[in-house]
Amino acid sequence: MENPDPFSDKTVVNMSEDLRGLLNLLDLEQIEVNMFRGVSPQEGWQRVFGGQVLGQALVAASRTVEDQARSAHSFHGYFLRPGDTTIPIVYSVDRIRDGKSFTTRRVIALQRGRAIFNMSVSFQVAETGLEHQFDMPDVPPPEDCITAREMRERYAADMPEEFRNNHQTRSEPIEMRFTESFNEFKPEKMPPLQHVWIKASGEMSDDIRLNQCLLAYASDMTLIDTAARPHAISWTESNFQVASLDHAMWFHRPFATDEWLLYTQDSPFSGGSRGLARGTFYTRDGTMIASCAQEGLMRLHDQG
Repeated sequence: MENPDPFSDKTVVNMSEDLRGLLNLLDLEQIEVNMFRGVSPQEGWQRVFGGQVLGQALVAASRTVEDQARSAHSFHGYFLRPGDTTIPIVYSVDRIRDGKSFTTRRVIALQRGRAIFNMSVSFQVAETGLEHQFDMPDVPPPEDCITAREMRERYAADMPEEFRNNHQTRSEPIEMRFTESFNEFKPEKMPPLQHVWIKASGEMSDDIRLNQCLLAYASDMTLIDTAARPHAISWTESNFQVASLDHAMWFHRPFATDEWLLYTQDSPFSGGSRGLARGTFYTRDGTMIASCAQEGLMRLHDQG
């Protein structure tokens, strides 16, 4: 049975051009059985954004799972090499197992014949069982929080010249509102915590798999920044090298990315030129819908 294509949902009309562009980015071309091709946006960045690879790899895996009653409940991925934005990425999917309740897939992302990323994904049929969750933190609602654009404008004078054009023209398919204002270009020491409201910038299809792929993309946007907060160092500093090393995510309940979700993040440890960060997603009513964890490279170079 051929999978229905949520990317071609013509009923979704109230959507920003930035969001439509992101969904087009995630909409992979099938080039052979179990093989898909994706591209990168030409926005001036030197390497592929990790969230893009997470989202595209999850799309590739999902398209090999014919049973539409199964959605991803977890994935674990490793970033192996920097991705080149100027050439396509080929995603090869290995159908590891199709069981009665669980389906397992392995995805390898390739450029120039070399793996740049791999991911294991597990899908499950919907089931009921014992339930508990942590309470959502008590934070201001998104309407009372500062937007990403407002915060960039507030601290624009501290933005290095070489980054200004990218930040002025960058697309914003995901709206972000921060519970506290901070200067990412000249940061002060802060606790390794942050709370960010996120939402797709327009109406989304109700297809759970598509929403999972979009949330996987968004989960990489601020996570490793949390680990840098206690050290008062900016990602723009020339002697600071930061990159995602691995990323894991667990989907707990169905959700809609076109409704506000609170992304609460903390970093319990950094050391050995690595930082560990964790994230949890809640709906506005306090329902926990997903969790994630990431270890990232946080390397300081001598400037001598």
